[in-house]
Amino acid sequence: MSTRTLAGFAVDISGEGPAVICVHGLGGTSNSFTPQLSALAGMRVIRPDLPCSGRSPLSDAPSVAGMAAALARLADALEVKAAHFIGHSLGSLICQHLASERADLVRSLVLIGAIFEPSIPAREALRQRAKAVRTGGLSDVADAIIQNALAVETRARQPLGVAFIRESVMRQSAEGYARLCEALAEARPADHRRIGCPVMIVNGEEDAIAPPSMARLIAERIAGTTLITLPRCGHWPTIERVEEVNIELRGFLSRQKRP
Repeated sequence: MSTRTLAGFAVDISGEGPAVICVHGLGGTSNSFTPQLSALAGMRVIRPDLPCSGRSPLSDAPSVAGMAAALARLADALEVKAAHFIGHSLGSLICQHLASERADLVRSLVLIGAIFEPSIPAREALRQRAKAVRTGGLSDVADAIIQNALAVETRARQPLGVAFIRESVMRQSAEGYARLCEALAEARPADHRRIGCPVMIVNGEEDAIAPPSMARLIAERIAGTTLITLPRCGHWPTIERVEEVNIELRGFLSRQKRP
């Protein structure tokens, strides 16, 4: 595995084969997809930290559309002509925008904890969260995510997963996290009519942020979408339900290799 800085991203790259680009969510990093590396064996796995996240530098005015365009530039810098994209939460929205604008680049989409653009109340809540983080840091936000975004069973039986998610949030730059909250608050809808690649949505049955009803609406808007709902799972399926996610990934990606 190598770690490089390209096109404004700190990016981890491993393996050889067809390219797959993994795009994490708010509070995540490239390591949000470390549990999926075994399922992606035989592929060139590209895992960037989004601008303002993890090891990547702060961006002055990040936006969902701007980050989608930046991912296209990253692909160009890595000489990737087309890739499979896996996006979690905020990353899933970024990937929807990218697929609607750059059909040539996106071979398939896997949307995990898939979200729409926020509702009006959610936009205001994100702006308030940004203010709270700037004044009080990330501790309260991290604790709220553990309490509200994870399944009951995850909190009870997966202490390592809970610790990983909390630490992932706590290690962010407070200013960077706040800027991404504001970027998500201003997000516009992707044009789902322009997404023609194969799509799979994987959401948790207990996901309060991206509930099954939201996943169904997205699936209805993108023709031919495969929809998977995981029981006893919240908003972080890549951590909460590792093996189930990996089984679905292997099956979906293997189908894309068939003529």
